[in-house]
Amino acid sequence: MKKYTEDNTARRYIAHMTALGTTQLHLRSPSIVAWWSAAFPGFGHLFLGKYIRGFVLFVWEVVVNMNANINLAIMYSFQGNIDMVINVVDTRWLLVYLPVYFFGIWDGHRTTVEMNNVYILADREEHRFKLFSIGALEINYLDKRNPVMAVIWSLFVPGLGQLYNHRIITAFFMIIWGIVFFYLSHYLDAVVLLIMGEVRQATTVLQPEWLLMLPSIFGFAVYDSYVYAVENNKIFEKEQRQFLKDNYQHPNFQIRKEKE
Repeated sequence: MKKYTEDNTARRYIAHMTALGTTQLHLRSPSIVAWWSAAFPGFGHLFLGKYIRGFVLFVWEVVVNMNANINLAIMYSFQGNIDMVINVVDTRWLLVYLPVYFFGIWDGHRTTVEMNNVYILADREEHRFKLFSIGALEINYLDKRNPVMAVIWSLFVPGLGQLYNHRIITAFFMIIWGIVFFYLSHYLDAVVLLIMGEVRQATTVLQPEWLLMLPSIFGFAVYDSYVYAVENNKIFEKEQRQFLKDNYQHPNFQIRKEKE
């Protein structure tokens, strides 16, 4: 029986658990990761569990996007107002934006391919990993979670689905930035005015450069929390199946094949 020890000597293993969350390997689509990196730099890497790289690219996107007025240019392009697009874009910041933007897409795709290969090798090694972590501030353990509940909570506030999945650092990061986007876009002010029937005033109060950040962070929060809950359930079932096999299945047990 393979047991987990604190000085884990496995060459590769599919999950790592701490009090702040569980990071795991599983098969991902390189195209999906590249798409999230294109939708909002940093999201592709956060989905892969490359948190530091993802946080850096996310903050970079917010800072450079706001200074280059890219979201305003996108809004005017949707309206067909090309002259305003040319006027609002700051080319000094735009030329800085483009190389890092394309790097995020390329690196997300490349990293996904490599991590899929690592997952296949780790899955074949079948080394047991830590299932329970308790510390002074938090307790984490491997159990089943409902993917639908993760989606529902993410639709209320981005980051709540990650908090439900016990990904504390990512949840904190997304909740803080969600609050920033809500406040600076005046989205909730517009919702209140819309409920009161003040449609024109609700439209006027919105800040489009910040409002256009919300669809990406909502979409990613929903998708990421759903996929993570599903994959978490898979490794829970796999670990439980292996435990029962190692401890309760007779060593001479064989499954008989039906005769054709």
